[in-house]
Amino acid sequence: MSVRIAIVDDNTFLQKAVAEKLSFFDDLVLKFTAINGKDLITKLEANKNIDLILMDIEMPECNGIDATKLVKNKYPQIKIIMLTVFDNDENIFNAIKAGADGYLLKEVNPKELHQGIIETLNGGAAMNPSIALKTLKLLRNPVDFVSNDNQEIKLSTREIEVLEQLSKGLSYNIIADNLILSPSTVRKHIENIYTKLQVHNKLEAIQKAKNNNLI
Repeated sequence: MSVRIAIVDDNTFLQKAVAEKLSFFDDLVLKFTAINGKDLITKLEANKNIDLILMDIEMPECNGIDATKLVKNKYPQIKIIMLTVFDNDENIFNAIKAGADGYLLKEVNPKELHQGIIETLNGGAAMNPSIALKTLKLLRNPVDFVSNDNQEIKLSTREIEVLEQLSKGLSYNIIADNLILSPSTVRKHIENIYTKLQVHNKLEAIQKAKNNNLI
């Protein structure tokens, strides 16, 4: 029994890389590729006999999260694994809410990709370990991704120092040396900063801190 697969990615080089990983296995058949969610929906209307979609997240016109919602509404039987370069919290959270059945990083090796596909078709959830860990954290401590700009943001003096160093583009190790801290303490401070500012990456943190005159 062959598994019929579609790959959705706006980067044709990455499409080919994923297709090559699938080609190692006789039970996986690539039916078509699409460059974004809009293209995918058009192609599914012509050929909806697809078992599983490998979906990129960041795409123009219709991104992977919106495309997942559309597919799940129209073709709920099709399984979807998000394939992404980033394991950022907001993407994971939104992809799972949209109905994604699994979430793997693009650097996944062919064997793990095959395993993830079979596992997902059998009702499991393909998830790379770092993502599984983040998902657990999100479930234990749901982050409200709607930022509440009215509340006053309070950062400790140490957190502001770390953020200032971060805004200069310095690495965790250099910040640790400059502030005479261990790299893991710096990482902990940065996690706290992200939580307090309700952001998910360095650029957002710096931007929001500047908007709120913290740095």
